[in-house]
Amino acid sequence: MSRRESESVGGGGQEWLRLFHTMPHPCGYLPGRVTSCLLADPDHPMDESLYEVLLAKGFRRSGSQIYRPRCAGCGACFPVRLPVERFCWERSWRRVWKRNLDLHHSVQPPAYQEGHYRLYKAYLQSRHGDGPMAEGISPESYLEFLAHPFEGAEFHEFWLEGRVVMVAVVDRLPSSLSAVYTFFDPSPALARRSLGSLAVLWQIVEAQRLGLPWVYLGYWIEGCRKMSYKSRFAPLETLTAAGWRPLMTASSSPPEEEAWFSEGE
Repeated sequence: MSRRESESVGGGGQEWLRLFHTMPHPCGYLPGRVTSCLLADPDHPMDESLYEVLLAKGFRRSGSQIYRPRCAGCGACFPVRLPVERFCWERSWRRVWKRNLDLHHSVQPPAYQEGHYRLYKAYLQSRHGDGPMAEGISPESYLEFLAHPFEGAEFHEFWLEGRVVMVAVVDRLPSSLSAVYTFFDPSPALARRSLGSLAVLWQIVEAQRLGLPWVYLGYWIEGCRKMSYKSRFAPLETLTAAGWRPLMTASSSPPEEEAWFSEGE
């Protein structure tokens, strides 16, 4: 990905981290728009503590890249997270949970498995066949997108009748879980199970079990159908100029960055 040096994050006794602007490219979520991102210096050592600091500042992981959208004239991408102890178990969520009690769970390291890859490819072709994610799928691009070298990245398998029907890629961090990506069997026979929602519910329950206060869900974009499901999980918070606030009462303006960005050379 093309990039140019932009800014730094740090100060107050913290180590400085260089950030780069990516070059503008078509937005994968809002048709007709152009996007660019802030990218954490890939040569800077990235451990769990630094990664979690960046999550709290609205960043997200794609493979080994830690990024945050920063698009000229657009603030549509809202970083969102769930405070798990205040999660509201609506009746519909309880039905989804009970409907999937026959699934079995196991955890695997972030390494290539042929069965995972086939499931990932089928999911992308079914759900995102009209977008860039489904183009040029390969084992290399699959692992590059989902894996991460530091401890804490996990592939959570969900089994039904002896086969894996869903994989949730989750980063386990000192104070949170970060939902990186989930893919599942797109067969109509499994549609009633609401596997995507189940993955989020499982991460909430797992965070509660581990005593972690947050589950980060990436970005929410109003008007984007592929993101709309996230707003059903309450009380969802988003990052604003005043810090993390409830999503439905947050300002539509993007968070101010001057408090933690400074101009680089």
